Amino acid sequence: MTDPIFVVEPGGALHGRARVPGDKSISHRAIMFGSLAEGVTTITGFLEGEDCLATLKAFRAMGVHIDGPEEGRVVVQGVGLHGLRAPDGPLDMGNSGTSMRLMSGILAGQAFDVVLTGDASLTLRPMRRVTEPLARMGARIGSTARGTAPLRIGGGQQLTGIDYELPMASAQVKSCLLLAGLYAEGVTRITEPAPTRDHTERMLEGFSYPVTREGDRTVAVTGGGRLTGTEIDVPADISSAAFFLVGASIAPGSDLVLEHVGVNPTRTGVIDILRLMGADIKMLNPRLAGGEPVADLRVRHAPLRGIRIPGNLVPLAIDEFPALFVAAACAEGETVLTGAEELRVKESDRIQVMADGLTALGIAAAPTPDGIVIRGGALSGGTVDSRGDHRIAMSFAIAALRAKSSIRIRDCANVRTSFPGFATLARNAGLAIRELA
Repeated sequence: MTDPIFVVEPGGALHGRARVPGDKSISHRAIMFGSLAEGVTTITGFLEGEDCLATLKAFRAMGVHIDGPEEGRVVVQGVGLHGLRAPDGPLDMGNSGTSMRLMSGILAGQAFDVVLTGDASLTLRPMRRVTEPLARMGARIGSTARGTAPLRIGGGQQLTGIDYELPMASAQVKSCLLLAGLYAEGVTRITEPAPTRDHTERMLEGFSYPVTREGDRTVAVTGGGRLTGTEIDVPADISSAAFFLVGASIAPGSDLVLEHVGVNPTRTGVIDILRLMGADIKMLNPRLAGGEPVADLRVRHAPLRGIRIPGNLVPLAIDEFPALFVAAACAEGETVLTGAEELRVKESDRIQVMADGLTALGIAAAPTPDGIVIRGGALSGGTVDSRGDHRIAMSFAIAALRAKSSIRIRDCANVRTSFPGFATLARNAGLAIRELA
């Protein structure tokens, strides 16, 4: 794989209408649930990024017939909860933590042994957060001595439902255990310290599997049911829209409409935070698509101010913080984030890598163990290293809208994991971006 570099010229504004690619979280789950359902599932708006394709290839390797993707359309011939077959070798999850963690829950309930592996970045990410509760359910699952992939999962184990309180707010861990709960005897009940994205719960209900919600932090499933094939319309990904929400907010003269964006209330932390900073974002034409709330988002330039980010919004914007750090760099005053230690174990240590990049561009950015303090100022140009992290690469590209000179971003190959065509869409909206091989 080539290692592309983004070169972005300073200034400009974002205009017009744009539709970012389909939601990554929902695309992953649509393939998983469609494969485990009885009957046919038709998916439209599927994200054809490398992460979601890794999930699709894994189910093909386990005997599921999948047509597509073709212009975002995928047709899955479900095999039922117990119809998967042993793959010929390890399942490679690439760079996708969602695939690794959710698949471990599904595979813990299968009759066959399997190995889950991934790229150099994924095999450094912590997996004990799923292996330990799965072992409590009766799974036979092993990792490296550091608690990282590859994961070796033994088949033929009878799982038993558990009551589990998550030590951290994590939709991936919650989803992993709910999926294992489909194969378990009795009830699997998960309680979170704070609400996280609920795509798994919504999609289980969309596939006619009963889900019990107890307040806004506890969810339960009972094993032994069945999933029924359905139609899934994947909305545009708010995590991808976030770069353009920030870009239009910080660039004078901007007026941009982002179409058909998923606005699930467990995902709109980025909008809430930007509005607290003074952003002008309006939701137009709210509607439902496949059980998920969507809307068109109109965002216009507005002067931003630094804030102390409320703790309750942190889990609802965890993937959007690299872009929000750019907003903070362009805001008047100081922005303080705490309670976000999860950012240190994403595709990179996003706190440290963003702090390094912002500092290189002349911004005062002081990392803390669980967050960062950013004082708004003038962005210079220069070179930053994304450390192979797609969200960091795209965040610094958007920062050029307010930079004094060009920004050069290294190691951008992984942008294609979540946002294929980012440079083209951004260029069409008004960003002066070039991609160099």
